Amino acid sequence: MPKINFVHQDGTVKTIDAPNGISVLEIAHMNEIELEGACEGSLACSTCHVIVDDAWYPKLSEIEEDEEDMLDLAFGLTQTSRLGCQIIMSDELDGLTVKLPAASRNF
Repeated sequence: MPKINFVHQDGTVKTIDAPNGISVLEIAHMNEIELEGACEGSLACSTCHVIVDDAWYPKLSEIEEDEEDMLDLAFGLTQTSRLGCQIIMSDELDGLTVKLPAASRNF
């Protein structure tokens, strides 16, 4: 089973089993990781914003325009920001590392 590494704001890392076909947001919720997801993954907010490790960003599926629009609302946006609800785990993403931003913003 693939694994995902969540890097908390204090730098601690929690490595979790990440079943294929499940979003990073769902995995976070299943494992009590503080990633809000106010819209429950319906791509209507930016509260599941994560910062993908530079090495992993090119391995993700291409970002869609709707996700880009929501990311524009995210706090602390970076070049490797994505929405956790749009990253679906697969064997190819085994070892994916994402950082939780310092805050989230919900409009």
